[in-house]
Amino acid sequence: MTSSKRGAAGSSKAAPDRRPVPGRLILGVDPGLARMGYGLIRETAGRWRMVEGGTLSTPAGMPVEKRLVMLFEGLRALVEKHRPQVLALEQLFFSKNVTTGMAVGQARGVAVLVAGLADLPVFEYRPAEVKQAVTGYGQADKGQVQKMVKLLLGLAETPKPDDTADALAVALTHAQGGGGWQGKIQDNRK
Repeated sequence: MTSSKRGAAGSSKAAPDRRPVPGRLILGVDPGLARMGYGLIRETAGRWRMVEGGTLSTPAGMPVEKRLVMLFEGLRALVEKHRPQVLALEQLFFSKNVTTGMAVGQARGVAVLVAGLADLPVFEYRPAEVKQAVTGYGQADKGQVQKMVKLLLGLAETPKPDDTADALAVALTHAQGGGGWQGKIQDNRK
């Protein structure tokens, strides 16, 4: 499995600090069998900042059961390292390609399993809810969502690949008030 990530704290190889850090930490996941996007955001001084974002990738020629194990191990390691309080997922959207929908459903199951084993509550959001929460328009296109993720998290660049930006958008949706948490996403460009 390959993992691409961008972290706010750099790429130090020191042992992770297991102590809880002040501020809510949300793990957003964009499930997929080839690439599972993830984005961790933390509330700091009333603003949301990216802690880490990236993708967990699996090789196309590998048997599906091995790919799912790879995703499980990668996501479990992220949860153990960062200890988020909640996992937010985008609800499955079935299009005409049933095969793709099945693979995404299997990857989604892995994410839910990791959350269940870590005793994390799981919240799901429809794609239109994510677009509405992040851009203010439920029919926004992918580019608009990515631009707003960049602005809302105060990032210098748009998160890449798309799976990472999508996962961060789901985390921001939860931060905005999903799951009973109150709070408004603030413009972090300041």
